[in-house]
Amino acid sequence: MIRALDLGLLRLLRTRGHKPGMERAVHALARSGEHGLLWDALSGVGWVVHPSGRPVYRRAALTVLATMAANTVVKLIVRRDRPLLEGLPALTTTMSGRSYPSAHASTSFAAARVLSSALPAPPLYALATAMALSRPYLGVHYPSDIAAGALLGDAVARLGAPPA
Repeated sequence: MIRALDLGLLRLLRTRGHKPGMERAVHALARSGEHGLLWDALSGVGWVVHPSGRPVYRRAALTVLATMAANTVVKLIVRRDRPLLEGLPALTTTMSGRSYPSAHASTSFAAARVLSSALPAPPLYALATAMALSRPYLGVHYPSDIAAGALLGDAVARLGAPPA
């Protein structure tokens, strides 16, 4: 039942809203999220322009790094292959064939959790959600991969990176 739901949602995300301009925009968003780059850049800008918030921005960058490490460990343990939908090839390449959990989702939700103590939470979580959804839209993650990634990222953020 869960597998059928996962496949159904993946197929939905792979077949709806796929106009060339949208695909380019989603691809660009996803590329900005590689290894938490977007979140590290946002933390770096915050560090420069918001000196009183520097502890938060430092913690966000460290949390993204810790989340990437945790995500890699889980991927190596679970070893779930990336989705393959007949007639719907992935729209981007990946560095690994492992799918669970989504690093884009985990780093995004970890960063959103930490950065929300210095910046407005709704846009941060909207961006994290868009980043996470970009992965099944592009055909490289199951929806359950992004749900697991979001939960992992939030857990790492709650546990806390080294103190700022």
